[in-house]
This record gives sequence, structure tokens and C-alpha cells, in this order.
Amino acid sequence: MLSKITQLFKIKDLRNKIFFVLALLVVFRIAAAIPVPGVDTTQLKQFFENNQLFGLLNIFSGGAMKNFSIAMLGVAPYITATIIMQLLTMIFPQIEAMYKEGGEAGKQKFNQISRFLTIPLGALQGYAMIMLLQNQGVISFPNLFTLITAIIVITAGTVFLMWIGELITEKGIGNGVSLLIFAGIIAGMPSAIQQMAIDPDLASKIPLYIGFLIGAILIILGVVVVTEGTRNIPVSYAKQVRGHKMYGGFSTYLPMRVNNAGVMPIIFAISIMLFPGMAAAFISQTSITWLANAAVFVDGIFKNQIFYGFLYFILVILFTYFYTAITFDPKNIAQNLQKQGGFVPGVRPGVNTAKFIQHILNRTTLVGAIFLGAIAVLPFVVQSARPEMGFLAIGGTGLLIVVSVILETMKQIEGQITMREY
Repeated sequence: MLSKITQLFKIKDLRNKIFFVLALLVVFRIAAAIPVPGVDTTQLKQFFENNQLFGLLNIFSGGAMKNFSIAMLGVAPYITATIIMQLLTMIFPQIEAMYKEGGEAGKQKFNQISRFLTIPLGALQGYAMIMLLQNQGVISFPNLFTLITAIIVITAGTVFLMWIGELITEKGIGNGVSLLIFAGIIAGMPSAIQQMAIDPDLASKIPLYIGFLIGAILIILGVVVVTEGTRNIPVSYAKQVRGHKMYGGFSTYLPMRVNNAGVMPIIFAISIMLFPGMAAAFISQTSITWLANAAVFVDGIFKNQIFYGFLYFILVILFTYFYTAITFDPKNIAQNLQKQGGFVPGVRPGVNTAKFIQHILNRTTLVGAIFLGAIAVLPFVVQSARPEMGFLAIGGTGLLIVVSVILETMKQIEGQITMREY
């Protein structure tokens, strides 16, 4: 590992890319500290400390929401736009053809539509968040002009972060969206450690912190094992004579990762899970009686830890399959093997090979999805049994994302080093 890091900084191109990504993350942290004009952040900080749902939102924004900064929404609207576009590929064949068969130009057009969709979603989410906090008496905008100005500033902040995320992704040093969320979580750790150190009841809470430390170590080990785990499918290549030379005639394997989706299912599931509670809290202030009652009912359901954890678990599994289906195409793999003269022993090339790979993919993905879902909801299970360990609900999920992003980034960096070696 040490030799890889040393080699990494010896390669000028990679060294420049890493410094560029770090500089963009610093820019993100600066943006997270710039508040929207005309907002008193003192009451906001107290509100977010006493509300678990908004505390989780604040963690993923790196404290930007507690500061009511221009980056308070983070990349959530962009993630929502991406989810909507990916779902539309399953409904409209034209969008699916553009994404999967349109080549690089089709993917660029698909991404461009996602970017444009981010703007209205950012404005809507910004307005909903402002109205929700205003109804709670936390913030106040005296006139329409200041309200519109705040919405424009927040939307611009979201677009700015989307641009930063895409610049990071283009450099090939990790996924931009994941790294921004990772930076937000890491940024909150020093203040959390400081609060723990000055806690007057620290001595009585030492067993809780020890339990959290043991759980964190187990989560790290589990995530590493599942992320690195593969199911190898044997592949043989037939001998081919070209001119006076013979090619092929060797065997290798096709690695099938247990978790092809990485950390994205967790991020997608969190984005979906936070939306109903926010919408219900906002709609509950309406003067329409039946709508307000329905919103209160929905809000009560999502505050139930058992229901919340169960739905979270199901969504993580569904999004794991969903993201795997988008990023891994068994038909394409089978066609490439057939063109190169490769085959799976005992399986006919072409359609049968695609079905066989799909069957293996479904089984391996199920193991990874269940494990990922179990790790995600474990903190909520612990909290139901021990309410005083509520900080685990944020810490466990954040730790899961941090470890997964680190592993994903390390793989990309290692891939770039290997490519330059060859």
C-alpha cells in the first residue's frame, strides 16, 4: 500500500489530478460556510441539534444546512434528477435507447437532461425547505423579494455543486457525487468528537461509545469483505489460427462482484426516504383539513422506527438491483465473449451465456444487497432497543458511506496506476 501511495505522487498527471480534486473539495467546504443573506443561524443550529431527521440531512450536507448556506441542499436535487431519469429508461424505450445504444453522444444528452432537471428540482426543494423551517418558526423572510432571492441563491448553489461533482468524476479519481457526500460527513467529525469530549456525562457514556467503536469496526470489516468479494465464472478461449500463428487456447475467469453498485444504493435510498417526511411536515401546515390530516398521518408513519427501518431495508435492496442492472449488462458481456472466441465451459455461447451470467448476477447481487441493507438498518435496530444510542442512526450510515467511497476511490486510483504501468 505504501509503495502504491509513493508511486501515485511520483506520477505527475495523477498527482495533479489528486491536488485538483482536493482543491475542489476545499471550495465545496467554503461554499458550505457561506450563509444565505438575511438568515440568523443561531436558532437553526439549535433546531438541527434537536431534530434527528434534519440532523441526518445536515450531516450529509456537511453542516451546510445548519448554516443555511448556499450549498444547503448539497447534491440531493441532482441525485433525485438522476433517479428520475434512470426510472424513465424503464418506462420509455426511446430514453433507454438513447442511454444504452446512443454511444457517448447519447449518454452526454442523457446527462444534459439530468442537469436541466436539477434546476427546477433544486428550486422546489429549496422552497419546500424554506417554508418548512419558516413554519417551524426557525427562520423568517419579511417579503417576497428576499424569499425569491434565497431560492435563487440556493438553486445556484446546487448547480455549482453539481458542476464540481462532474469535474471530479471527469478526473477519474472517484465519483464526484459520492466524494462530495463523503467530504460533508468527514467535515462533521471534528465537531462531533469535540462535543463528545466536553460532554459532562462522558464517564457514564463510555460503554455506549465503546459499543459504537466495536460496531464501527465490524461495519468496516463487513463492507470491505463484501466490496472485495467476487464470484469467478470460468471462461475458455478456443484456438484460432491466423496466418502462421495460433491464438487463444487458454482459460481465464470473469469476476462477478458481490456488490456492483457500490455506495449508490444507500445514497439513493436516503434521498427517497427523506422526501416523504419533509413533504408531509410541509403539507401539514395547509388550511385544507383532509390534506393536513393525511400529511400528519404520513409524518407519523415515517417517524415509526420499525416502519422506517423496514422500508429503508427494502429500498436499499431494490436500488442495489436497479443500479446493477444499469451498470452491468449480461447480454453485452456475452456478445463480447462470443466475438473474441470465448465461452463458459458447459454453456452455449450467445443467449444461453447471457442467461447464465444473469442468473449468477442475481444470486451474487442478492447477497450483497441483503448485507448492504442489513448494515444500513442496523443502527435503527440498535436505537429501538437503546434510545440513548440515537447517534448511531447517523454515525452508522455515515460510516458505511465513508468506507464504501474510500474503497471505490482507491480502486479507481489503483486502476489508473496499473494502466500507466502497462
